[in-house]
Amino acid sequence: MRIDVFTLVPHAFAWMCEQRPLAAILGDSLELRLLNYREFTPLRGGQVDDEPYGGGAGMVLRVDVVAAALDAVYGGVPEHRVIALTPQGRILDQRLVEELAAENCLTLLSARYEGFDERILQHLCSDTLSIGPYILSGGELPAMVVIDAVARLLPGALGSEESGREESFSRELEGGLEYPHYTRPAEFRGWRVPEVLLSGDHQRIAAWRREQSRVRSRQ
Repeated sequence: MRIDVFTLVPHAFAWMCEQRPLAAILGDSLELRLLNYREFTPLRGGQVDDEPYGGGAGMVLRVDVVAAALDAVYGGVPEHRVIALTPQGRILDQRLVEELAAENCLTLLSARYEGFDERILQHLCSDTLSIGPYILSGGELPAMVVIDAVARLLPGALGSEESGREESFSRELEGGLEYPHYTRPAEFRGWRVPEVLLSGDHQRIAAWRREQSRVRSRQ
């Protein structure tokens, strides 16, 4: 799979490329390209944004800049999914993550400050995506969230395939939340690990975990 990210701050992604799950699959099941709008802008001085028509605070990413970047990299708007990261978009959930992970190629468009010229969303993108009902200073963090969530589903990303099988929102847990986990010591400050987890009875443990998952999800 290949993910292309268009951004003004490609260096912001450096840390996550050194950590799992990305570090385990980069160059193998995932190719990640970080593309700087300023390298493709047709404007002088590396300009990429401008003041909004009609007045108002902030700067808006220009449609001609994004179009020039897509033209330079793909020879036009690509046939694969081009996703703008914006508060107006479809809310990211595990079902959408699984949908994206099934693609061969994705392009993520990130903006800063006031966001995109509306014509980018209308004519240069196939999808818009939001990671939640709040405002950030740019699309880099949402892009990282998408990349991390998608990468976890790719072959070789996790230390064990079992790691991703029973977790929150998985089919194995009926789309619900993951059950609680405990580790040593078995008792700490009077707080004991549930006895069923110490029993060695894997059938009882599995039943307890499923019930705990259902309880958490209902709550």
